Amino acid sequence: MSVRVVLADDQALVRRGFRLILESESDIEVVGEAADGQEAIDAVVLHRPTVALMDIQMPKLDGLEATRRILGRPDNRTKVLILTTFERDDYVFEALRIGASGFLLKTAPPEELITAVRVVARGEALLSPSVTRRVIEEFARQSHPSRRSGDLARLTPREREVLELLAEGRSNAEIGEGLFVSETTVKTHISNLLAKLGLRDRVQAVIFAYQQGLTRP
Repeated sequence: MSVRVVLADDQALVRRGFRLILESESDIEVVGEAADGQEAIDAVVLHRPTVALMDIQMPKLDGLEATRRILGRPDNRTKVLILTTFERDDYVFEALRIGASGFLLKTAPPEELITAVRVVARGEALLSPSVTRRVIEEFARQSHPSRRSGDLARLTPREREVLELLAEGRSNAEIGEGLFVSETTVKTHISNLLAKLGLRDRVQAVIFAYQQGLTRP
């Protein structure tokens, strides 16, 4: 099945460039565009894309607030990939807090954009390599300790292993290789641990692991 994408950016030329890059791939389809945050919300509701590419600074409603409202919908199935020209920590922290699945700088090469869309569509998390480790570590330091520490006891030993490897930034394939299990089995473990811990996605799982001391900067 193709990955359905909505592009949200206030610059028409930027949207056009992203569309050309993404639609050069046979498995990616751009189904809608938006020039501001409210249009982005409307496009997601109308088209129900797999991924929404969301600029941060847009008129009427910025990308972070639009993301918050999209992910807050009980019927939402769309993943949000934040795209910006700004490498500001506060933007990244807020994107993580509200549940964005990825954060990529607009200066990234086209192949990284394509990879990012596919990664996020698979339900995995993606951050720009220049900010990944620093942002996760700093976010964990600034966050208040989780009150769900007792939930760790609900995890099986294998689910806890998977959580620790997630926090190290391992992909599903790498986790599978390390534990000698299939990627399908890894996905099942991740789904189960997210449900048990009440977490939305892999990014929140990584932050939780840092907060609980399962891994450290």
